[in-house]
Amino acid sequence: MIFSSLTFLFAYLPVTLAVYFLTPLRWRNWVLLAVSLFFYGWGEPVYILIMFLSILIDYTHGMLVEKYRSDDRKARWFVAQSVIFNLLLLGFFKYWDFLAANLSLIPGVRVPQLGIPLPIGISFFTFQTMSYTIDVYRQDAPVQRNMVKFGTFVTMFPQLIAGPIVQYKTVAAALEHRVNTTEDFARGAGRFTVGLAKKVLLANSIGALWEECLAAQAAGTLTAVSGWLGLLAFGFQIYFDFSGYSDMAIGLGYMFGFRFDENFRYPYLASSVSEFWRRWHMSLTGWFRDYLYIPLGGNRHGTAKTLRNLFLVWFCTGFWHGASWNFVLWGMYFFLWFLLERYLLRGVLDRMPAMVKHLYTLVVVFVGWGIFAMEDLGVCGRYLAACFGGAPVWSAADGFRLRSYAVTFLVLILASTTLGRDAWEKAPEKARRVLMPVLMFLGLVVCTAYLVDGSYNPFLYFRF
Repeated sequence: MIFSSLTFLFAYLPVTLAVYFLTPLRWRNWVLLAVSLFFYGWGEPVYILIMFLSILIDYTHGMLVEKYRSDDRKARWFVAQSVIFNLLLLGFFKYWDFLAANLSLIPGVRVPQLGIPLPIGISFFTFQTMSYTIDVYRQDAPVQRNMVKFGTFVTMFPQLIAGPIVQYKTVAAALEHRVNTTEDFARGAGRFTVGLAKKVLLANSIGALWEECLAAQAAGTLTAVSGWLGLLAFGFQIYFDFSGYSDMAIGLGYMFGFRFDENFRYPYLASSVSEFWRRWHMSLTGWFRDYLYIPLGGNRHGTAKTLRNLFLVWFCTGFWHGASWNFVLWGMYFFLWFLLERYLLRGVLDRMPAMVKHLYTLVVVFVGWGIFAMEDLGVCGRYLAACFGGAPVWSAADGFRLRSYAVTFLVLILASTTLGRDAWEKAPEKARRVLMPVLMFLGLVVCTAYLVDGSYNPFLYFRF
């Protein structure tokens, strides 16, 4: 079940909200746990068992870390057990076939591929539960002694499938006691509607152009112009797809009394690659900073160890996204740009005009999206070669694509800036109160019409 589906919008969510708010406060964690497990099990019921196992392991290890806090060696060992379990769980389901296929390339080595479907959201909930035991050890978060409350944290359906990655310490207080207000509910409903519109009206619409350009590549008719149009299309698609999901998750959190951290901050306004990653998927960037980069020493122990730490972070960032070499290459691509900006380009970038810095950043990022999108490295290489002069510059089909998608691109560009937000915030409060329900209703009607009429509606990040 996905947020941008008629089943979710007009069956699951209304029933869930009705049951939740009709339930006394002290039982609402039970309700949220039950409806979240139902949500997760809608598509693959068998994997609820994995969810139960993950909850049990990390709940008990959090308790053990707290129990043996006075014995640091034992406490560290229980943290290590939790981390190892989560990494093994993620590694088996997500990476076994990848490792088996690559190991089997070695003469005399045969490792069977199992073909087990990837549990949806496993990359997200394993990172969440793993950070819990680490935070309990660091005394950054209180231990949770109630398994229902801990299970609610792990399975909470708004952010279960594709984030943002929620750390336990950010919702610990709300799990114990939360106040649901009409203001928060209205704010959440508005945020959810914005996210739905991003996904259905923007991401889905431009995704068709990316598929068209991939088809042109396969047919040998891709030009440089259509190659860049395709990269732009995918870059906008993944941004509005994933930020739209994050908006919906954050909005649902408000509706149920939780505050989730922001996950995007207008990343395409960045003026450097480093700044882009401070604005994009911030919960993942923050996770690797807090639980890998800083524990390894960060930049505190000289250049060589800083380079090692950055390499490991970017290798893991790429590999986290998928069991394919293109994701590893994508991580290494940004690792190299980080090094260039950190050690060679810092002074150059400072002297560049703002527009040039912005254009440079977009070119680097959108080329990176090409590496990210195409798992076949041969196809990826030929596609990017076409973008940089390895194909004719222009064809009649490009003119048709430009005319067909010109308005869509204009809307995407404007929507990726702060113009809409700034205009809304400058409007009188009375006007906003009147317009908000009207815009929400119109947005829901238009999105519903698109969902009834359309067929392309996946969330790109579900496969991670």
